[in-house]
Amino acid sequence: MRPLSRLLLASLTTLALIAGACANQQKTDGSSSGGPQATSTIEDVPNDGAAGADGTATAAAAPTFKPYEATEGFTIGMPTEPQVERKQVPLGANTVNTAAFSSRTEDGTIYSISTADYPEKLVASRPPEALLNEGKDGLVKQVQGTIKEESDVTLDGYPGKAYTVSSPVVGELKARNFLVGPRLYTLLVIYNPNHPNTTADTFLTSLKLVNPPPALTTATPDAGTSMDAGTLEGMDAGTTDAGTTAPRRRKAK
Repeated sequence: MRPLSRLLLASLTTLALIAGACANQQKTDGSSSGGPQATSTIEDVPNDGAAGADGTATAAAAPTFKPYEATEGFTIGMPTEPQVERKQVPLGANTVNTAAFSSRTEDGTIYSISTADYPEKLVASRPPEALLNEGKDGLVKQVQGTIKEESDVTLDGYPGKAYTVSSPVVGELKARNFLVGPRLYTLLVIYNPNHPNTTADTFLTSLKLVNPPPALTTATPDAGTSMDAGTLEGMDAGTTDAGTTAPRRRKAK
């Protein structure tokens, strides 16, 4: 995977949630043996609901989603008050700010949204479609999954990808990625495939942007030259080479 692909995966946020799901899977299915058990940062709960009077499992009640407003400039429906983790990740002469918001329901389903703010020059160097595909492919690879379905979507005119992944590591995963200016949004719902999830779309379609930035204009390199991730990682987003102009921003239509 190229450096840019790794960046657009928002690894420090998204993969933390996946690691938590993997740890819980090990606990509930007893697949690990010997030594200390891995633990999730999200409280572990049974996947199959509570047992009824006859000893059989009963389905957990569908969660109620309430608007959650993040200081990062968006609102989204969450079934419970989310756990929040914010980090700053060095990137050459720049810093990528990341934030992850995750909530877990009684049936073990994980609802999460993460953001990663990249240098504008890095994002403007590639077509949005390429960046979204790399983010999607990187996530699928990390969970060792197979894409069951995918489609192009938009959010207030910004480009995005919607896809469903079947994974032997975490189960079923529904996701949406949106590229809003220099920010990548990653929305995930991870659940047990033996219990179809009827609320994933409610969560995935509840994202509302607050004062979003204009979309970025994709840079067009001079003929005979190319701009790759390895070159851009060493470039300061606040400077330009002599004789060149930084990509201009335009208002979203």
